[in-house]
Amino acid sequence: VLTAAPIGKNFQIAKVNGKDEVRSHLAALGFVEGADVSVVNELSGNVIIHVKDTRIALDKSLSNRIHVKRREMSMTLKEVKPGN
Repeated sequence: VLTAAPIGKNFQIAKVNGKDEVRSHLAALGFVEGADVSVVNELSGNVIIHVKDTRIALDKSLSNRIHVKRREMSMTLKEVKPGN
């Protein structure tokens, strides 16, 4: 969950739990599956999050609803032809 994420590391949102109203509210703030997030600061489970070029403060009850995973690095490999 987001409250356990270390400060300064990049993650992707894997899942957002809660009632439809809560999930809709978080989605409107940018907390949607696949979005990149990082924890800027944390105090007693309350967190400041960087999401979509914005910093947002969430209390512990909301941040516990957001499940994150390590951000996947995508790499593009160019085909190398012999002799080049």
